[in-house]
Amino acid sequence: MPKKEVERIIRVDHAGERGAISIYKSQRFIARYFYKDIVAQLDEMLAHEKEHFDTFNSWLVSNQVRHCYALWLWSLGGYVLGFITALLGRKAIWVCTEAVETTVLHHLDWQLDFLEQHDSSAYKAVVSIKADEEQHQHLGLLNGSNAMIYRPIQSVVKYSTRFAIWLSTKL
Repeated sequence: MPKKEVERIIRVDHAGERGAISIYKSQRFIARYFYKDIVAQLDEMLAHEKEHFDTFNSWLVSNQVRHCYALWLWSLGGYVLGFITALLGRKAIWVCTEAVETTVLHHLDWQLDFLEQHDSSAYKAVVSIKADEEQHQHLGLLNGSNAMIYRPIQSVVKYSTRFAIWLSTKL
């Protein structure tokens, strides 16, 4: 049973990184025209997410584990989420970043507790991304806003991220 759970964890994390790549790509697309001052930060976060995706992909391949069947859904959802939040403004981009990363970090904490006891290579893969995700969350908190107008964005992003994680555990 632990082996299947370990595989599921890495499969879901791999899919989540695909979604994060799509979010940052679409936000970057809009930012190049309207918020040029944050493009470099989006590029850096996008590079981190690509590295994370590669880390999990390598783990899946080396352990002969299939990827999540919902990768296409994570890509599509990420593009839509990133595009809409970017159109809503610079602060909305950061609110989205903070909401996604807060949800992901909560998820990672549970995973790390489980993986530390059951699979050292999976544990190392997950722990290797945590600092980047914390940095992204910090940037979101620093540059975003707690204003009431952004609460719906934060809620939609958090719940859609939770739903995507849940759905990926089933596929």
